Amino acid sequence: MSFFLMSSPMAARRLFLGRSGGLVLSGAAVALLAGNDALAATADGAKAGDIQILNTAIGAELEAIAAYQLGAESKLLTKPVLDLALTFQGHHKQHATLLAGTVEKLGGKAATAKAKYDFPVNQLKTELDVLKFAARLEQGAVSAYLGAVPLFGNRDLSKAAASILGDEAMHWAVLRQAMGEPPVPSAFMA
Repeated sequence: MSFFLMSSPMAARRLFLGRSGGLVLSGAAVALLAGNDALAATADGAKAGDIQILNTAIGAELEAIAAYQLGAESKLLTKPVLDLALTFQGHHKQHATLLAGTVEKLGGKAATAKAKYDFPVNQLKTELDVLKFAARLEQGAVSAYLGAVPLFGNRDLSKAAASILGDEAMHWAVLRQAMGEPPVPSAFMA
């Protein structure tokens, strides 16, 4: 669940889209994300915008980590669903680490986690409630990354974000399946 570093996950996704103005990454994208300073230095005036988009994504990933922790500690999840939640949380930790390293290589300061997130805890009473919450947020993350991909000034960052988008889409599909819903509800992402 990629949750955005804001009080409302859906508002954060709108901000991500509005403020931002087996997938394979290119060698240049891998080099940039791995910390190749020379490649990072080739970013032009779009660098500040790219850092802003990346920081918004980092905020989302940090919120996802916190939300999965909340789900894990809720005692509402059965062992298989708990294992799935912890796996997805691990993915979000990897995303956040990679994105933060990229922001720093671009000369920016990476976003940090909030002290407290405003999750609808009082509405999470069953495992199905937690799954629905997670699925809605993963769906929002897919939409946010889909909107952000074309906004990067550095096209290699677009490719990297598309890779994360693919992971978020898989999370959403798996969560839908766990709820007994069709994992892929339509042929197109809106």
